[in-house]
Amino acid sequence: MDFGDILAQWDNLQKSEKSQKLQKNHPSRKSQTLHDVYEKKMKADSEKSANPMDIWMRRYGVIDKDAAAEEYEYRSKIESREYLRKMRPEEVIDLHGMTKDEAWQRLNGFVTECKRRGLHKILIIHGKGNHSHGTDPVLGEMVRSFIECDKRLGSSGHPDRNHGGSGATWVIIRQ
Repeated sequence: MDFGDILAQWDNLQKSEKSQKLQKNHPSRKSQTLHDVYEKKMKADSEKSANPMDIWMRRYGVIDKDAAAEEYEYRSKIESREYLRKMRPEEVIDLHGMTKDEAWQRLNGFVTECKRRGLHKILIIHGKGNHSHGTDPVLGEMVRSFIECDKRLGSSGHPDRNHGGSGATWVIIRQ
């Protein structure tokens, strides 16, 4: 075998690899459209002529430090118990006159909707149980057990007397 045979084998190998790549990227394949092929070509051309810093920025992105600082400040505020207590409820549900099962279902749907809307604090009005049949208030205990069981809900407490006192419960929805 001489040098000419080695070159011939090399050429054949290069041609076969090139034809495999062409078949793989051929626009007539069902998985690729003509638009996909065009987009790949444009991206490759732009990366060849683009600034290396631009390519790096597109690939890895940047972090907005101001937004991250604001997010941290907001989260630390939310974790502050006093801030949570003073924050106004964004939505209110009144469970007066419902049975325990009805109230549980309504409360579950209400929390689902509030979480979907991205709300942070809700107020549940359940009453003090002065008109309950029997000795123990029904809805207050049910609301407390619902909050303890539901993973979507976080901190809770009773508002001041002017906003319902022990007949209502505010709850923070976890994000």
